[in-house]
Amino acid sequence: MGRNGSAARTRMETCAVCGKLFPSGRLYHASSIRPGIFELIRQDVGGWSLDSRICGPDLSQYRRRYVADLLEQERGELSGLDRQVLESFEKGVSSVHASAAGLDKELEGETLGQRAADRVAAFGGSWGFIITFVVVLLCWMTINVIGFLGGGFDPYPFILLNLLLSCIAALQAPVIMMSQRRQEEKDRIRAENDYMINLRAELEIRQLHDMIEHQMAHQWERLAELQQIQIELLEGHQPPTQPPAKNSS
Repeated sequence: MGRNGSAARTRMETCAVCGKLFPSGRLYHASSIRPGIFELIRQDVGGWSLDSRICGPDLSQYRRRYVADLLEQERGELSGLDRQVLESFEKGVSSVHASAAGLDKELEGETLGQRAADRVAAFGGSWGFIITFVVVLLCWMTINVIGFLGGGFDPYPFILLNLLLSCIAALQAPVIMMSQRRQEEKDRIRAENDYMINLRAELEIRQLHDMIEHQMAHQWERLAELQQIQIELLEGHQPPTQPPAKNSS
């Protein structure tokens, strides 16, 4: 009975945008909405005022439009990443999944040549390669200068050594460029991922700010209503005032 009574006392109000009925606790009061969003709604909805109320889905759409306008004013034109973040923000889906999945797919789809290029580039830019290369050069020149192994196979000025070094440099340069290009692609995906995370965090902070403002306004309304009920109860329990006694004399 108490539950039915409380349900019956639930006040239903109309959303000023879509015209549907909602419980008053699920509607946002116009006074708790950001001024920019308030003006945006007022341009589309006739009769919109500080006493109006709006439902959550409609408010989310206007928030998206408001944020899109802000981003467009700051950047001049929305990029594909901005639109993707806004769409995911409206749907409540994490916007970084697609970018992270793209990076994972890029890493998992490496071919044998790409893995070899990465390893060659990693080894070619290490101290191990430099030390090994210097040791091989010294051994090569020492063997051919001293005349070990029957007079040397590549006497001074080491024409065969120059040919080998030229071939190694000619092959190593494009391999390193291949690895650098793939690394740039990975860095681009990571940078896009970081940008989307930061943008979504900014949007969520703004949404939390609006929700806190709405919650505070709703709490103040509830407190005022409870205070009014308490005042009425106190007035109802006051004893009736006695008329003054008449003097018999």
